[in-house]
Amino acid sequence: MNKLLAADYQNIWHPYTNTATDNPLFLVDSACGVELHLADGTSLIDGMSSWWAVIHGYNHPSLNQAAKAQIDKVSHVMFGSLTHEPAIKLAEQLLSLTSSHAKQDFARVFFSDSGSVSVEVAIKMAIQYWFAQDRPKKHQLLTVRHGYHGDTFAAMSVTDPENSMHSMFQGILAEQLFAEIPVYGDDIAWRPEYMDSIKAQIEQHHQSIAAIIIEPLVQGAGGMKFYHAEYLRQLRQLCNQYELLLIFDEIATGFGRTGSLFAYQAAQATPDILCLGKALTGGYMTLAATLANQKVVAGIHADSQEGKAGGVLMHGPTFMANPLACAVANASLELLQVNNWQRQVAAIEEQLKQQLTPIQAHKQVHEVRVKGAIGVVEMKQPVDFNWIVPKFVELGVWIRPFGKLIYIMPPYIIKPEQLTKLTQAIAQVISEMD
Repeated sequence: MNKLLAADYQNIWHPYTNTATDNPLFLVDSACGVELHLADGTSLIDGMSSWWAVIHGYNHPSLNQAAKAQIDKVSHVMFGSLTHEPAIKLAEQLLSLTSSHAKQDFARVFFSDSGSVSVEVAIKMAIQYWFAQDRPKKHQLLTVRHGYHGDTFAAMSVTDPENSMHSMFQGILAEQLFAEIPVYGDDIAWRPEYMDSIKAQIEQHHQSIAAIIIEPLVQGAGGMKFYHAEYLRQLRQLCNQYELLLIFDEIATGFGRTGSLFAYQAAQATPDILCLGKALTGGYMTLAATLANQKVVAGIHADSQEGKAGGVLMHGPTFMANPLACAVANASLELLQVNNWQRQVAAIEEQLKQQLTPIQAHKQVHEVRVKGAIGVVEMKQPVDFNWIVPKFVELGVWIRPFGKLIYIMPPYIIKPEQLTKLTQAIAQVISEMD
């Protein structure tokens, strides 16, 4: 075994792994475009965008230059009472991109280190908002089952307590409220009764609910399920009616992945708080943002009563608004427009539909789903992870399934022939499961 790999197996605890068992592990030496180059000389076409973040591919000249230029100025500085140009420009870009119909949807941007932390901040904003309104009993979150919002404790509390990787923490996490998942399927006909479960929870518990949090249009790590935009529009109306805040977790869906820049824009349902991450820097480094509308900002600032927080949002990560990350994020957002992300994502979607749909006929396949630059093959039974990942590597692709799902979310710059290699590898591996 390679000495580096041996040292890794001995010393490092990788995510979602049991160190006492063998787990497939591959040593990356370099990466460029949509290819990962392993230390043994193998090249793999990346179908995962490194957990959905590397939308422009690896080693991109524009993003490299942004990082190089910034590191010669300042790589990090505390964001308490200090500021810097990359963060100021990034906030301006994000507020501009989330504006609609000559209206600014959000008023402020709070930067943090990761997607999970952006969700923590959103939850804290919602609870603190109602605390500032002298309604401290409104402290619970309502969400739908099977969602996933991160691995930190508040984020885990709004992840399904019974049917998720975090079920072992049930009884320790804050107790939140859960409704049944939306009926999913991109082409379903809308029925009012699809709102019955979550509406019942709202009617019964609205006095204790601070906010509803949900992944708009696509339930990501909870099952890659696509659901009707009307569900989000109805949620917005219910939040208005029952005085609840609405949080959209767009960490996975943001920046074009579903076919619109942000899923909430396609759904025409604007949240009070928006969580962004993953593709924000084009996958170069960790950075996230939580955007709040004027109602939330003013509501928290209005808290000036003695013994309360004094209108101060009680959060402040050490590395928030890191200048290096902000500089790369600015370059990534500019690159989205230059590369015509709409055309890129539309082309990926069309090809995925053509090449994955025939796999639906296989006896072990439950369903094939495609939305934007997301292709999902849901199997009837969980896949053998330790067999399937090395098999994909043998075929020259990097695809990392979980549970029953074999899915790809490739970089937007992928070429048709490279995408074909990914879809053919999926078809071949499934054919070998007989």
